[in-house]
Parts: sequence; structure tokens; C-alpha cells
Amino acid sequence: MMNKLKNKVVIITGGNSGIGFGIAEAFKNEGAAGVIVGRNQKTLDSSVAQLGDNFMAMNADVTNVADLERVFAATAEKFGKIDVLVANAGAGIMGTVASISEAEYDTTMDLNLKAVYFTVNKALPHMNDGGSIILVGSNAAHRAYASFTLYGAAKAAVIFLAKGFSSDLLDRKIRTNVITPGTTDTPAFEKFVPAEQIEAVKKHFADTMPIGRIGQPSDIGKAAVFLASDDSSFMLGAELLVDGGLTYLAK
Repeated sequence: MMNKLKNKVVIITGGNSGIGFGIAEAFKNEGAAGVIVGRNQKTLDSSVAQLGDNFMAMNADVTNVADLERVFAATAEKFGKIDVLVANAGAGIMGTVASISEAEYDTTMDLNLKAVYFTVNKALPHMNDGGSIILVGSNAAHRAYASFTLYGAAKAAVIFLAKGFSSDLLDRKIRTNVITPGTTDTPAFEKFVPAEQIEAVKKHFADTMPIGRIGQPSDIGKAAVFLASDDSSFMLGAELLVDGGLTYLAK
């Protein structure tokens, strides 16, 4: 057990699975306590059981502002403060500019951009000055993948928010930075790929990665610990690429 985040209270949206759980696990291992937020009660229960007594799970929809207010008020009441916020919840909807409907546009932007903005907005009254906010971007913001135009655009805006939020919060010394993952081994594969093809698809992605493998949630978790801790005290408004070289080195 290490202690880079000892006595820190953290909130991770989407902390019940995938990258979010990898971040929560890394935070726990560094001594943090706090809350994971998600919509799937089954995975919330199993994840918080693995995290132990210093964590609690809250079922909430990050696209619902009232839910966000409830989460942050309950966290502050339980722990007395919030030191670190990770706005991780998000998901991609596949489609091109010729095929995505207005309803799909609204769903994508509500989850991947509006929810990030208001997650931060509603957390701020409960956050300690000098805290750390971590946003989660995507390699899709930098590379135009087929059928991920809208998702990539939303994530590009999230990357900018790290700069804007840092500027807005200079007087409170709250730093905002963004982690940009590349292809990562998460349950998202199950949503887009038939079960019998998943391993072959993962191998295909691994072969395209300059580092020779796809990312693991723990890779993102270690980067998040850095941004949450005093080790990154001189960083604000920065984008940290944790992508195995995919953004700038892949052919």
C-alpha cells in the first residue's frame, strides 16, 4: 500500500467498470477514499465490494443535473470534503454525418460533453481549494476514425475544457488536466463486437499500436494517480496522452 493520495476524497464518474474502475482501484491502492458513480447497480455493487470499506457507490445518471447535485452533496456530507474529481463517464455512438439523427446527436453530446461540464460545475461548491479535476478524453479527438466523428468532436471539446476550467479556477488553485487514452481493454468491446470476434479484434488493435499491446484500465489509473497527487502540482490545462503511441506514432 502506497500513500500518494492518503486522506484524499475522490469521486469517479463511471467508476463501476472499465477505465473508471481502473482509476478507482489505483486511487484505493494509494490510500484514497471516496465514491464511484454509475448507472448499473450490479457492477456498482461488485466494484465497490472490491474497493473496500473506504469507498461507497452511488447510482446516478450524469446527464441529470439533479442526480449530480445529489451525488456531490451526499459525498461532502459523508466525507466532509472533495479533493479529486474524475469526470470519466462517457460512451461512443457510431455513425457518420450522413446517418446520425438529431436524437443521437443530443444523446452523444449530453453524455460526453454536457455531462462533463455540469459534473465539474456541480462539484465545485463542495471541492477543496487546491484540488484536482481530471477529465477523460479520447484518441478519437485526434484521429478521424470511421463512424466516430461526433464522439471525437465531443472529446476534442473536453480536451479544451481542461484548459478553460484551469483558467476559470486559478483563484481557487484547482487544477484541471485531461487524460487521453488510446484503445483500452474495457467492456466497450462487448457493445460493438460479437463475442466470438472479440479476441481477434483486440489482437488487430494490438498490432496497430506502436507499443505492441492495447491499454489496460490500470495504465490509465496510474496516470490518474499522478494527476491527482502533488507530483503534478505544476501541471494545469494539460493533456496527458496515455495511448501507447497511437496518436502520433501509429501509421
